[in-house]
Amino acid sequence: MENWRFMMYTIKRIAAWVFLLPFAALAQEKPAVSQPKNEVSQAQFMASQEKVLQEKPMLSLDTILKRIDKNNLLLQSYGLRAESFRHTANAATAWMAPMVGVGTFMTPYPGQKIMDEGDKGSIMVQLEQEIPNPAKLKANKKFIESKGKVENATRGVTLNEYKAQAKRLYFGWLVSMQRIAVLKENEKIMQTMKKVEEIRYPFNQSKLSGVYRATAKIEENRNMIRMMEGDMAKSKAWLNSLMNNPGNMDFAIDSTYQPTYVPASAIDTASLAMVRKDIEKMDYSIQSMKLNIEAMQQQAKPDFKLRFDHMSPLAKMMPKAYSVMGMVSIPIAPWSSKMYKSEVKGMGYEVLAMEKEKAAMLQETQGMLYGMQYEIQSMQKRIDAMEKTIIPTLKKTMDVSMLSYRENKMELPEVMGTWEALTMMQANVLDEKLKLYLMIVDYEKELYR
Repeated sequence: MENWRFMMYTIKRIAAWVFLLPFAALAQEKPAVSQPKNEVSQAQFMASQEKVLQEKPMLSLDTILKRIDKNNLLLQSYGLRAESFRHTANAATAWMAPMVGVGTFMTPYPGQKIMDEGDKGSIMVQLEQEIPNPAKLKANKKFIESKGKVENATRGVTLNEYKAQAKRLYFGWLVSMQRIAVLKENEKIMQTMKKVEEIRYPFNQSKLSGVYRATAKIEENRNMIRMMEGDMAKSKAWLNSLMNNPGNMDFAIDSTYQPTYVPASAIDTASLAMVRKDIEKMDYSIQSMKLNIEAMQQQAKPDFKLRFDHMSPLAKMMPKAYSVMGMVSIPIAPWSSKMYKSEVKGMGYEVLAMEKEKAAMLQETQGMLYGMQYEIQSMQKRIDAMEKTIIPTLKKTMDVSMLSYRENKMELPEVMGTWEALTMMQANVLDEKLKLYLMIVDYEKELYR
């Protein structure tokens, strides 16, 4: 009797399942009508975005760096300032304009009694010309020209800064694109979980909270995509400003680009002094300071002045006369030599200080670069371990969990835990990659700074 009852119960249950199959089909089609509407529109949106990306001009990193070098306004100002020093140096060899004067010479005041015709005085024409010391002019010209070299070296330092900034933005954009690709792939997995939950719910094989939880995770995933898109837009605007383009100019980057770490063949102070832009600038500054010292030492040499006077007497019987006078300065006088001698001593100490600072910068950079090399190598090993071991293991775990979940052997929270572990590890890998890329940028910046 009990067996008969159990058999009848089983038959009724099977009949109920058969009866509910059409409703299950409708329940399965319902999200396929309402939810896939959003999915189709999103797919269409992504397709349109890819089409737009294909129409955008694609700029490689080298192209961006070349445009910054050519078009950046601040970099252009250094060239203009260097050109101004060149013209100023040419003007430094010019003489003062001659002075011409006309007046009377030894002319008596009105009302005075004139005893002789020669007492009437003369009309005087005077011509005066200062003749600077040629050695002073040449030394001053060389000093001013050296300032132009300092400006060009400063441009190199600023260009190196801008290149490092552009690389950071470019690599950040690149990693954001990789994050979006991972997030979209993870969204597909979560969409599958949500569909399974929606199919199982009418048969009481899942809870409604599972559907809501999956929906929340999908929206959270999309929010992450929106955040990455915002970061990409910010990087694009900043790169445009560096290239002197309108901030809203649209372009794409090379998504296949992979930053590479190339260690320097030798990190000694002599090699660093040859490639670093700030050391080059300091060398030119020291050279300019030495030229200024030479120009100041030339102040010990005299300057000259020539004056010619012509007198035409007011009396008819008096002869015309002239006067020629040459003058020379005496800069070696104690009360005048004190100025340039003290300045020469002060600038000499300044040169010694700059040379010490240069040596300290080279020594500090050498140690810093060695430390950065070890850190980059350690980071590369960690990323390799995560990409070659941890991520594949988590993906296999996810595949097994999804298979068990589809066979109704696992609950949604367990599968979601595996999904979150995989998603978190993929995000960690991209975080470490971004850190590695930025470390490479800093390494190159310090190497060529």
